[in-house]
Amino acid sequence: MQSVTVSPKYQVVIPKSVRESLNLRPGQKMQVVEYAGRIELIPEREIKELRGFLKGINTEFKREADRL
Repeated sequence: MQSVTVSPKYQVVIPKSVRESLNLRPGQKMQVVEYAGRIELIPEREIKELRGFLKGINTEFKREADRL
C-alpha cells in the first residue's frame, strides 16, 4: 500500500505505479466518492473504451413480468 500527503490546497499526487496501471492521463476526469469513511477516485472512461465490456454476460434468466 502506498501513501500520499494532502497539500495545503487539498491536492494529492497519484503514485506513478497506480497512474500507469490504470492508464490515467493528465486532465482526465475522475468521480470522487466518499464511502464508508474512505475516499474513492473512479476514472471516467470515454464511451468508446467501454465497447464490449459486457461481452459474455449471461442473459439466460427469467425476467419479472413488468420488466419485459
